[in-house]
Amino acid sequence: MGSKIYVGGLPYSTVDQELSDLFSPHGNVESARIIMDKFTGRSRGFGFVEMSSEEEAKAAIAALNETELGGRSLTVNEARPQTPRSRDGGGYGGGEGGYGGDGGRRF
Repeated sequence: MGSKIYVGGLPYSTVDQELSDLFSPHGNVESARIIMDKFTGRSRGFGFVEMSSEEEAKAAIAALNETELGGRSLTVNEARPQTPRSRDGGGYGGGEGGYGGDGGRRF
């Protein structure tokens, strides 16, 4: 099983293949994916790379963390497991007195 790496600070123009090419000198890249904004379709400036082994991942992290790509400083570290998110919508929702509600007014 491979090791997943988080890569932050990517230039917004970076594509999956460039990310893969950046990591390939440090070992076998199983996958490289830039995270895209679901509304705009543009890069969010970070991505994930999966290397074949933990040793390759550690070597890539050591070699690439705090290096520069396209004028931006990269943050490269071991990816943390995704935390489950609530499905209730959260944030500003309807409801009386809430943002978007009737503000407590009575008609």
